[in-house]
Amino acid sequence: MTGRRIVDLLRKVPEFWRTSLQFRAVASTMLLSGFVVTLIVSSMVVSIGTNLFEARRDQIETEAERATLRAQSLFDNSTATQGTELDTLGAEARNAILQSTSTPSSTDIAIFRVEGQEVGQAVLQNQTSPGFPDDQPTDDLRASVASQADRVSLGERGSLFLQSITVPREDAPDVPGLIVGSLLTVPGSGVYELYLVFDLSDTQETLTTVQQTLAIGSIALLALIAIVTWVVVRFVVGPIREAAETSERLAAGELEVRLPERGEDVLATLARSFNGMADSLQSQITQLAELSRVQQRFVSDVSHELRTPLTTIRLAGDVLYDARDDFPPTTARTAELLHDQIERFETLLADLLEVSRFDAGAVELETEPTNLVRLAEDAMEQMRPLAVEHGSNLRLVALGGYFDAEVDPRRVRRIMRNLLGNAVEHGEGRDIVVTVDSNEEAVALAVRDYGVGMDEDQVEHVFDRFWRGDPSRKRTIGGTGLGLAISLEDALLHRGWLEAWSRKGAGACFRLTLPRDIDVPITVSPLPLPPADAEPRPATAPIPTLRAPRGERVR
Repeated sequence: MTGRRIVDLLRKVPEFWRTSLQFRAVASTMLLSGFVVTLIVSSMVVSIGTNLFEARRDQIETEAERATLRAQSLFDNSTATQGTELDTLGAEARNAILQSTSTPSSTDIAIFRVEGQEVGQAVLQNQTSPGFPDDQPTDDLRASVASQADRVSLGERGSLFLQSITVPREDAPDVPGLIVGSLLTVPGSGVYELYLVFDLSDTQETLTTVQQTLAIGSIALLALIAIVTWVVVRFVVGPIREAAETSERLAAGELEVRLPERGEDVLATLARSFNGMADSLQSQITQLAELSRVQQRFVSDVSHELRTPLTTIRLAGDVLYDARDDFPPTTARTAELLHDQIERFETLLADLLEVSRFDAGAVELETEPTNLVRLAEDAMEQMRPLAVEHGSNLRLVALGGYFDAEVDPRRVRRIMRNLLGNAVEHGEGRDIVVTVDSNEEAVALAVRDYGVGMDEDQVEHVFDRFWRGDPSRKRTIGGTGLGLAISLEDALLHRGWLEAWSRKGAGACFRLTLPRDIDVPITVSPLPLPPADAEPRPATAPIPTLRAPRGERVR
C-alpha cells in the first residue's frame, strides 16, 4: 500500500509542477541547491582525500627512511659472519624496523636478497612477516628497487620507492595500503631489498567519516534550504493566491470583496492598487447595472402601457377590417394595411417583452419529454400556407430523433417557426428541407433553403437584434428583426447550439442542436454543418431529390 501511494504521488508531481507556484519555486531551489551542494561536497571530499593521502604518504616515507637507516646501522655495527648469526641479526633488524614505525601492529615487512649476486661465506635468508601479502612486491617494483644495488654496494644512499596496493585482511574487506621499497647492505652477505607494507585503513576510516559527515550535513542543509524557501515563497505566494481568489470572487459577482492591506511593501502597494481597481469596477458595474435595469424597466413599462391603447386600436381596426368590403377601394386598402401593421405591432411588443425578460434573467424553462420530429411537423403545418404563398415547398427528412428529449416545447416550436419564416422569406420560392437527426447525447434540426444566401460578414451578424442582411430588401412576412436573436437565446437557455451557414448563390442552413439531458453537455451535433449539399448551383438548376435511407420518413 505504501508503494502504491508513492507511485500515486510521483504521478501527481507533473500536476503539482503545473498548478503550484510554491511547489515549483521550492523544487527549483532544491534542484539548483542540490547541484551546487553536490559539486561543493564532491570537491571537498576529493581535496580532503588528497590531503589525507599526501600527509600519510609523507609520514610513511619518513618512517620508512628512519627504519631503513636503523636497520642499516644495526647491520653495519654487527660482527656476525655465520648463517645462524645472520638470521638472528635479521630477526633483530626486523623488530627494530617495526619499532621505528608508528603502527607496528599493522605494518608488514619483507627482506629479499637481490638476485644475481655472488654467494659469499654467509647468506641472510629471505624473511617476511606473517601478514605480508603473497603477491607483493610486484616485479616492476622489485626491478626499480634492485636497479640501485650497484650504487648501494659502493656505499651510496639509495632512494625509496612507493606503490599503492590493496592489503588483504581476514576480518575486513581489502583495505588500501602503501608498500615502500629500499636497499640494505649486509657486510659479507651482499645487498638486500627491504619492503614495508603500511595499512592505510585508519586514513580510509577518517576519509569515510568525513564523507558521511559531509553527506549528512548536505542533506540537513538541503532540508533547511527547502524549509526556508517554502517559508519565504509562502510569504510571497500567499498574497498572490489571495489576490487570485479575490479576483475569482469578483468575477463571480461578489463586488464588495477586497484584499487586506498590510504594511508598506510592494505587496501592500499591490493590494491597494487592486482594491482601487475593484472600487472603480464596482462603481462602473453598479452604474451599468442600474442603467440596464432602468432600460429594461422602461422597455417593460412601455410594452405594458402600449397594450391598453393597442387593444383599443386592434378592436377598432378589426371593425374597419371586417367592414372593408363596404368601403371604397382606397379606404378598404387602408383598412387592410392598418390590420397588418397592428398585427406586426403586437408581435413586436411580444418580442420586446421576451427580450426584456432575457436581459433581466427572468426566463425559466418548462421542460418535458418531447419528440423533435413531432414539433417539426407541427411547425411546418403552421408555416405551410405562408410557404405555398411564396411558392416554396416544405419537406421533412427524419433521419432520427424519434426518442424524446427534455426540452421546453413552446420555445423550441418558436425557434422552428422563426427558422422556417426566415427560410421562406429568403428562399426565392425554392424548396425548403427540414432535417431531424439524433445521437446518444443530442437531437438536432436543420432548416436548409436554396435562396440568395449570405456572405461570411453577414453570417456573423445574422443573430444580432434588428439586423437585416439587405436593408433595401422589403420584408414580405412582417418580421420584427428579433426572431433569430430570440431563437438564439432560447437555444442557449437549453444549453444547446444554434448555428448558421450560408454562401452567396447556395442558400443558407440553420442548425439547432439540443441536449437530450440538459445537465449533459453536447460534444458533437448529429447533423453536419456546412450541409452535405453546400456546393453552389446556378439559379436555374433544379433542386436534387432527397432520398431517405431505410427506416426514415420523408414528407
